[in-house]
Amino acid sequence: MRVAAVGVGGAIAVRPFLKWAGGKGRLAPLIVERAPDFRRYHEPFLGGGAVFFALYTAGKVAAARLADANTALIECYAAVRDEPAKLVDALGRFSDAYLSRDADGRAAFYYAQRAREPIDPVERAARLIFLNRTCFNGLYRLNASGRFNVPHGRYANPRILDEPGLRAASSCLQGVDLLAEDFESACAAAQPGDFVYLDPPYVPLSRTSSFTSYTSGDFGPAEQERLRDTFNDLTRRGVAAMLSNSEHPFVRDLYEGRGYELELVTMSRAINSVGTKRSPIPELLIGNFARARDRR
Repeated sequence: MRVAAVGVGGAIAVRPFLKWAGGKGRLAPLIVERAPDFRRYHEPFLGGGAVFFALYTAGKVAAARLADANTALIECYAAVRDEPAKLVDALGRFSDAYLSRDADGRAAFYYAQRAREPIDPVERAARLIFLNRTCFNGLYRLNASGRFNVPHGRYANPRILDEPGLRAASSCLQGVDLLAEDFESACAAAQPGDFVYLDPPYVPLSRTSSFTSYTSGDFGPAEQERLRDTFNDLTRRGVAAMLSNSEHPFVRDLYEGRGYELELVTMSRAINSVGTKRSPIPELLIGNFARARDRR
């Protein structure tokens, strides 16, 4: 699916309008600092879009091509970009209906909306944002049948409608290409002079730390190896790229000793079912800037 518009604007302060497991709000400033000058920005694992929004706010984005394998997510971004007024109205109805209920009524309303499958794309986008704001820990998880299956979160006063934030996001998404596609085909469009940031589902550090079910498929070792091959291909073609992943021996084995820049950074967890366990964890930032320059 491809959705296009015209006219990328100037820098405004924008934040992600979705909570996202593995979101890069804390890492984004480091990526902005390290990013080279570029003509067009590519982000094949869009998720919450924290890095794109940070680069835009810093005035670095003149053109962008954003992609994700999650079709519903890309459709939601398109609704924010193209139909902000209609989306705000729909979310206002969700907010009024949900916040006016008691705890049991909110839970019942949540599960009723989770079971719905709206026909209208903007209504689907509003439902996704509503579920994201009211589900447990802001997770996005699909079951084997491709159905959203995260339980109710029971927040005291969730901000379902953030009209200023949505309108700011809509403004900076003008002119941005949005595509629902696999990361490999998304990277194929990048050219020398562009910059690609890759934020795959991380290699889990434990059996309970994996959040890979953003689509109905999983992102296992074979996909991590295919991503490595795609990163190598970008390098051979002289395309500047940066990738983040967990500090794990398997990840180091994929990228270490190949002329790439590996930087260890420590970031706190954005999502954990126990608040006291949202402790800092090491992550890897992997860049190909020196090798990509040599290829130009």
